[in-house]
Amino acid sequence: MSLSDSGREAEIHVVAWDDAWPARFEEERELLERAIGEFIVGSVEHVGSTAVTGLAAKPVIDIMVGVAGLDESRAALPVLETAGYTYYPYRPDVMHWLCKPSAQHRTHHLHLIPFGGQLWNERLAFRDHLRSNPRVAADYAALKYELAERYRTDREAYTDAKSEFVRAIVESVNG
Repeated sequence: MSLSDSGREAEIHVVAWDDAWPARFEEERELLERAIGEFIVGSVEHVGSTAVTGLAAKPVIDIMVGVAGLDESRAALPVLETAGYTYYPYRPDVMHWLCKPSAQHRTHHLHLIPFGGQLWNERLAFRDHLRSNPRVAADYAALKYELAERYRTDREAYTDAKSEFVRAIVESVNG
């Protein structure tokens, strides 16, 4: 099933920082460690804009779980469904992607990604750069507000339009 097959997707709304986001991540991290601990390699990371104190974001907690590999972690998908997640084969060559509770109302995005791989490292580099550079984080927030207004009902276009900014940061961090 694709996201477009699941009915109308949630609109994009970027909101001001919410002090509750870190606690919401911690609650979900604990749930994930109990539910799929045997599949976790490395760590469970709070990524995305809700992981950067003070940054405006879509009010969806992005979580990245390190796994040994995509094939090895496939058995975690039914377990995650019992924990309220819905699996979608979005970018299935690099991750298992899930959302909770549905595409129409999202509170969490979950990314099972091979631990220590390129995508894993890039996401951490981007998050950490935003955390340590408030000016860059402010520029990113301004871009997200603009793009959310322009692409309110088109998540793919919104994500694609941010990609150049993200790529430039990752390249500058990685040299």
